[in-house]
Amino acid sequence: VLADVNGALAGGAQEVVLTGVHLGSWGQDFAAPAHLYDLARALLERTAVPRLRLSSVEPWDLDERFFSLWEDPRLCRHLHLPLQSGCAGTLRRMARNTTPEAYARLLDQARQVAPEMAITTDMIVGFPGESEAEFAESLAFVRQMAFAGGHVFSYSPRSGTPAVKLPGAVASATKKQRSAAMRAVFAELALEYAQRFVGSELEVLWEASDAYGPDGWRMHGLSDNYLRVTTTAPEKMWNQVSRVQIDAVDGDGLRGQIVG
Repeated sequence: VLADVNGALAGGAQEVVLTGVHLGSWGQDFAAPAHLYDLARALLERTAVPRLRLSSVEPWDLDERFFSLWEDPRLCRHLHLPLQSGCAGTLRRMARNTTPEAYARLLDQARQVAPEMAITTDMIVGFPGESEAEFAESLAFVRQMAFAGGHVFSYSPRSGTPAVKLPGAVASATKKQRSAAMRAVFAELALEYAQRFVGSELEVLWEASDAYGPDGWRMHGLSDNYLRVTTTAPEKMWNQVSRVQIDAVDGDGLRGQIVG
């Protein structure tokens, strides 16, 4: 991994993303078991990576030691922690190795070390047996956690999985309604999170330009805390990091001006 990252840096990479089907299981099959913490620490200590980002990590794969990594500002302030439901009963039927209480404690730990951390998640609606009361509990928990955004999926049966044998199938129309309600809450929370940064400065890695006008190129990029930012620049600035003064919320992202 170190060799791959150094190769990417030699090619001009400004950000490296650690990703995998089950990223948190990295190192568990070694003769001397290691942890994702060890890999991230090694990359921060032994490479000159400007920005290091983690993709989706299961909440039970993180511990208090892991959060000390954010003492290095190069580790992007973004955690995607799939929850799937904010209802304790639904999580038990899903055989998820967490509870709403444990998940809330984890988010509190993350925000103690990085108060502006963007925390996003995945949610499933319409899991077998999910009552109206359970869905309301899940929806309320999402609001309580003040996520920066999230993905919503409607449960669909898959042959060979334990869930297909569970009673209490939820009607398709009900799943559609619940999905819309959950998406609306995530959209509201994402807007609230983005608005916190209006008037502040963020470092943005420019990824693309899609138009040219009288004021120059319209650029699009990501801040380290996973906010999409647009600006206008006199020249294309692809794969460069700039400090940006954020002026306003713009659609599903932010708009700002390059500083300096």
